[in-house]
Amino acid sequence: MWFKKNINSILFFVFILGGLGFYYFANPLSNSYFIKCPFKTLSGLDCPGCGSQRALHALLHGDIYRAFSYNLLFVLAIPYVFVGILFEWFGLKNRYPKTRKLLFGKTAIYMVVAIIILFFILRNL
Repeated sequence: MWFKKNINSILFFVFILGGLGFYYFANPLSNSYFIKCPFKTLSGLDCPGCGSQRALHALLHGDIYRAFSYNLLFVLAIPYVFVGILFEWFGLKNRYPKTRKLLFGKTAIYMVVAIIILFFILRNL
């Protein structure tokens, strides 16, 4: 009964672990089957996500400095996303509604969008 109730969570974590395993063993720099950024291909500019695959690979190998050099925003966003998962999937949104609103409410979304736009501009100067 427990398994049926939590099948979506189990599948989600299996999917995430599989993806992390893939990125651990496959280096985006040396494998041609990784998706190239269409925005960078067309414009020559780095989008806010450019370098995220390389950064994830570097993080999984413990190379934080190199991960930061590939995509600073991606690395800094990981804890924020993790907290969002905790709030959404583990009932923290009901226990701490004010904190959730502060971190993930309308104002927070505007701030995140502004940070992404600023990052996009600054990394292409």
